[in-house]
Amino acid sequence: MTFSRHFRNGLAVSAAVLAIDQLTKWWIVFTIMQPPRVIEVTPFFNLVMGWNYGVSFGMLNSIPELSKWLLPGAVVAITAVLVIWLYRADRLRPAVGLGLIIGGALGNLIDRLRFGAVADFLDVHAWGYHWPAFNVADSAISIGAVVLILDSLFTEDKKS
Repeated sequence: MTFSRHFRNGLAVSAAVLAIDQLTKWWIVFTIMQPPRVIEVTPFFNLVMGWNYGVSFGMLNSIPELSKWLLPGAVVAITAVLVIWLYRADRLRPAVGLGLIIGGALGNLIDRLRFGAVADFLDVHAWGYHWPAFNVADSAISIGAVVLILDSLFTEDKKS
């Protein structure tokens, strides 16, 4: 069975995101944040140790039962759909966007299965406002979504 170049490229992006995400989380959780603390890197960026039991930006954090079975199950189902979409991708941009999202989703899924929550450690703040802590996987998911949106807005449909 041969796979398209775009599918292989998307899978390579997913694998790279997954590896970088898990490596940075291992480094933060088991090395840098022993003991947990706030490390000021710049006046607007800190390293922190946070655990997200909910979904994006800590929503549903107060319902830990979701993290145990419902969220991992949803991630597996959504990731399967994204892999099918990636398999059907006929251009590089959507393949890269999907690869970013798939790699990020799998990185956070591994955390949920391993720790029961997602490790977040990047803390951006300015003028007294803190963006919710996030990680490499979250960044990849966000960037991948932007890539897909921009691709859909600026790619002409040749099927007309």
